[in-house]
Amino acid sequence: MDSTEAVMRQRVVRWEDPKALAAAGRGMSGRDFLQALADGRLPPPPIASLVDFTLTEIGDGRVALALTPDESHYNPIGSVHGGVIATVLDTVMGCAVHSTLPAGRGYTTLEIKVNYVRAVVAGAGPVRAIGRVIHAGRQTAVAEATLVDGRDRILAHASTTCLIFDAPASTT
Repeated sequence: MDSTEAVMRQRVVRWEDPKALAAAGRGMSGRDFLQALADGRLPPPPIASLVDFTLTEIGDGRVALALTPDESHYNPIGSVHGGVIATVLDTVMGCAVHSTLPAGRGYTTLEIKVNYVRAVVAGAGPVRAIGRVIHAGRQTAVAEATLVDGRDRILAHASTTCLIFDAPASTT
C-alpha cells in the first residue's frame, strides 16, 4: 500500500436511554448509583461509551476511572485531545462529588481548571483518573483529580467547584 493511501478507521458507539438512567439514579444515593454503574446493574452513561472509559473504584468522596487512549481520541497534532482529557477529569471529579450525595440531591460543574503535564498518546496503555472531594458542603463541593499513567506519572491535574442542589423530579 502506498504511504499516501488513506486507511479508513471507524468506531461504533452504542448507548442506552440516558433519561431512564437519570430516573433510576434519582432514587439512589450517589454512591449506590455509581456502584450500580460499576457493577453493570445500570448501563453506562452515553459519555462513557463515547470516550470509552470505565469506573474502576468507588468510595466516599473518591472515584477512579480507567481509559485506554487510542487514536480515535487524537487531536490534529497526534496526541489525545485536551478536551478528551478534560472530559475524563470532569467526570471523575463529578463522580467523586456524586459519591457523597444522598438520594434526591444532584450536582453540576460550576468551573473546571485543567493543567496538562505530559502528552497522552495511543499505545501508552491504560491511564487512570482519580477524583477526590476536598470539600463537600450543602450548596457547593470542591474536588480535584489526577490523570496518571501505568507508572503513576502525572499526565494532567484538575480542580473543580460543583453546585449541589435538589434533583428535579424528572428530566425531559
